[in-house]
Amino acid sequence: MSALRIISYIAAAILIFFGVLFIWATFAPDGSTGWLIIGVVSVALGFGLIYLGTRIKTTKAGDQNVTLQVDLPANVNLDELKCKSCGGVLKMDNIQMVAGAPVVNCPYCKTTYQLTEEPKW
Repeated sequence: MSALRIISYIAAAILIFFGVLFIWATFAPDGSTGWLIIGVVSVALGFGLIYLGTRIKTTKAGDQNVTLQVDLPANVNLDELKCKSCGGVLKMDNIQMVAGAPVVNCPYCKTTYQLTEEPKW
């Protein structure tokens, strides 16, 4: 829960509490109708803060989007990516990022392995 949400809930509880006290004090023998207006406005503001507090978006640790951009040097020819086990042609849908490493899931032989880059020399 975010700090802004907690603050809005605490402020809402205070406004609703004092709003109810003002409404209750209106019906006392020496009460005033002005207190009724203050109480109703205070309660309405409190419920408004609760509504806004529920609308605040919070991000969780698992909700992060990671975009991987690869800069290729000029004149790069892309070859077909083939499975190490069966030699089947793989597509981009068969590659997923798991814990920061590219992992290949072969749809033909169901083999799963980490994609590694071989040295160019």
